[in-house]
Order: sequence, then C-alpha cells, then structure tokens
Amino acid sequence: MTDAGLFGPDSITWRVHREPIVSVGGLRSLYLQALHPRAVAGVEQNSRYRQDPWGRLARTSTYVTTVIYGTTEEAQRAGAQVRRIHARMTAVDRRTGERFRIDDPELLRWVHVTEVESFLTAARRGGLRLTPAEADEYYGEQTRTAALVGLDPATVPDSVAAVEKYYAQMRPSLELTVDSAATGLFLTMPPLPYGLGLTPVRGAVFAVSALAIGLLPAWARKLYGLPALPAADRIASVNTLVLGRLLRSVPIEWIESPARKRAMERLGLR
Repeated sequence: MTDAGLFGPDSITWRVHREPIVSVGGLRSLYLQALHPRAVAGVEQNSRYRQDPWGRLARTSTYVTTVIYGTTEEAQRAGAQVRRIHARMTAVDRRTGERFRIDDPELLRWVHVTEVESFLTAARRGGLRLTPAEADEYYGEQTRTAALVGLDPATVPDSVAAVEKYYAQMRPSLELTVDSAATGLFLTMPPLPYGLGLTPVRGAVFAVSALAIGLLPAWARKLYGLPALPAADRIASVNTLVLGRLLRSVPIEWIESPARKRAMERLGLR
C-alpha cells in the first residue's frame, strides 16, 4: 500500500497548504514568534538568519513541505533532525540572565501554534472556504507535526477555540524587546541578493511584509506600536483575498514544491 504520509490528499492539511498564500502566513508567524522574548532570543543567539536569510527560508520551507507531503519515514526523519539540532542549543534570557534550552516545550509550543494558526489564517482570508469543523480538524491534524519536534500532542491546542484560549493565556508574557524590534525590522526590509534591492523587487517584498503585518491580530500590531484599528483588518482582508484569488489562478504545477510533486506522483494523482 502506498504511504500517503502523515496526512494524505483527503486531509484538511493538504487543502490548506495547496493555497500559495500560506507563504504570507509563514511570514506572519515570524512576526508573532518574535514577540516571545525567549523565542526571539533563542533565534538571535543561535541562528545565522541575518547572514543567510533566503537560505534559512528555503530550509524551513523544505522542512514544512516534507512533513506535509513526504512519506511517514521522511517526515519522521525530518523531525528527528530538528530535535537533534534543538537539543544541543541554549540561549540566555537578556531580561533575567537565565540560560534556557531551545527545546523547552513552552517555546516549541509557541512556535508551533503561531505557525499553524498563521497558515490557516492566511488561507482562509485568502479565500479558502472551510467550515468551523474543518478548521478544528486542521488544528487536530497539526498535532502530528507538533509531535515531530518533541511536543506531547495532548498539550497542543487542537481547535480554533483552544488556539484562541492559548493566545489569551500567552499575551501577558509577550512584549516588544530589542530583539523583537530588530527582528521585525529585518523581516520587513531583508537584504536582497544580486542587487535586487535596487529594483522593483524591493517594493514587492515590502508589500508582502506589509500584508503579513496587516494580517496580525490587533493585539500583536499594538505590541509593535502599529495601528490596531478595525479598518486595518478590513484592508488586510481585502488585499489578502485579492492576492489569494490571483495566486489561485496560477496552475499549481507551476509553483508547487518538489515534495508535493513527488507525493502526487507517488500516490498516482498525476
């Protein structure tokens, strides 16, 4: 029997991640993650993302698509590699001087929830129609990816209501630190290779960053010192819907990841 991996073509996960606009959701999640003082300190002290932002982006994208579309063995192998890397990393909380582990479950859970919630938010506001039950099912499916990085699935929010409750619990511990501000600025104006920073590509990249920021919850924009007005949400929703429909008109075969292409061939769907 052909291995469909952790999810398979009938899953809500495949429906969500078929939407090209989930990439904007991925960027949105980084802005959210940076508001957790320890999460952002861990990245700043252990990552070379400033020296190689596009390489890091490519590696993260490969991991996500492998977990979603790869075989069960490929997904488990990718998760094991992430666990090995995290297990040997520590960082220092700049506020207290305390050293902490990068694989602290609280940090892993924050990264996981912000990522999957951002993917789902971008897909839905980009035009993907899901029922409330299907949105809950997506979160339930994604507890499998949480397990790959070492989390107990029972401790991971598995529904829309559970994610909202989790955010409400986490908000008092979030703040804009020096690291958060620096990361947010870098995400908004990253260096571009091959002299592209002097071309219209710079404007396009900035527009995507602005859209990702616009999709943030009002409380997150407020932490960044940005307007949290209802009008901003409406504008972001309209822009995301337009972009989502535009991207959906592009043949998926033109922009699909190698992992999805292999999965489609493996399962005889192409």
